Amino acid sequence: MNFATIYKFQMDLIVTKLKHLRFFGVRLSSLLSKSLFLIVTALIIRTLFLPESFRFRTRNLHEFDLLQSKSGNPRTRFLEVPQIVWGLNNQKIAFARACLTARLLNRTLLMPSLSASLFYKEIDQLQPISFDKVFQFDKFNSLCKGFVQLGRYSDLHNHSDIVTVQKGSGRRWTPERDLDQLHNLKHDESETIRVAGKNPFLWHDHWPVKDYAQVFECLVLVEEYSNEADKVVAKIREFGSKSKSKSKSNIDSPYVAVHMRIEKDWMIHCKKLQQRANVSEICSSKNEITTRVSNIPGLKTPTVLYLAVADALLEDGSILNGWGPGLHPVEKKKLGVVEIYKNHPYLIQSAIDYEVCLRADVFVGNSYSTFSSLVVLERSQKMVKMGVKRGCEIGMNVKWPSFAYNLKGEFGGPRPWMTDFLDSSLQAISYGSNNISC
Repeated sequence: MNFATIYKFQMDLIVTKLKHLRFFGVRLSSLLSKSLFLIVTALIIRTLFLPESFRFRTRNLHEFDLLQSKSGNPRTRFLEVPQIVWGLNNQKIAFARACLTARLLNRTLLMPSLSASLFYKEIDQLQPISFDKVFQFDKFNSLCKGFVQLGRYSDLHNHSDIVTVQKGSGRRWTPERDLDQLHNLKHDESETIRVAGKNPFLWHDHWPVKDYAQVFECLVLVEEYSNEADKVVAKIREFGSKSKSKSKSNIDSPYVAVHMRIEKDWMIHCKKLQQRANVSEICSSKNEITTRVSNIPGLKTPTVLYLAVADALLEDGSILNGWGPGLHPVEKKKLGVVEIYKNHPYLIQSAIDYEVCLRADVFVGNSYSTFSSLVVLERSQKMVKMGVKRGCEIGMNVKWPSFAYNLKGEFGGPRPWMTDFLDSSLQAISYGSNNISC
């Protein structure tokens, strides 16, 4: 039986039924019957001539959802965020905040794009770099399994099933309104929620420090850059061993990393911040830093000091002068590792220096620097895992000690510094504080 015969049979059947169709006991008018006839005809033709691939695709999508539901594994849904920008540690905080937002929404964060260059206003000059070119993707998901997860764009099942959400801004966009928006989005069933608007670093913060710390712990540099940090650390320890007896090995040569913020733009920024906050313990001169580092209680000498400074200060030989007896300062230029850094964009240079400071036997930084604050957070986390609840009183008698040179401690030295994991937000770390839990 061909298509024409089937179609004629169906039409005759419909016409016959329409002739006897009654509405509340009244036979339908000829006009209404014809109208219904045309509608039914259109539906039949649409069904018969609809592309088979579309019918099967729609059916398969429905069957896929049912299958996932029955198996207890609901289809993965995703969160997409804008390109992450600014300095290394601003980007790490923005990334962690995006991860925690995805966690709140019960979604997987689509692997974001970071920024290899440092521009605050010239957005068009930003050099995007994929997250997995800097940090290990699989390692992140392995370490953060059960807490937060990253996905790739290739994991998307339906690239058109996207809802775009604009992040609010301005004074009227309060933390409460922001949280309400997030809770409402939890009920959205789109495969992907795309957040448009400002950099995640500027989003409202709804999570405690311990949640951020858990995300940071999952960030592991790719081997290429981790190996670069290995080379720098080896050079520092080698320099330290030369300052001691030849019987000492490189492993036995500890070093102190000092994150010195004395470059011109920082001093302008911190002085303005001191005026606004009416605080006097943000800026530190070079002399103040050298004096306080020289007076760290219990610091054994001789020891090497690695000065993590801006490239602009590498030509200023005076930063190597004025340190106390037994302290041997070095920076990239004196170590002969400038080329290691110059081979990479700004973001990677910062990541290598961050790793060098993180691995130091002692770290000294500024409590209003995001770089210093995140280094101390990770070092504090290592201390906690060793069973140290408060390293402030222990000082140099514990592994991973950290100090803030902008805050005066005992004996004229810097104040011991340990992150407070009970803080309800990352405010102190993101923007600086003189409340360093010690």
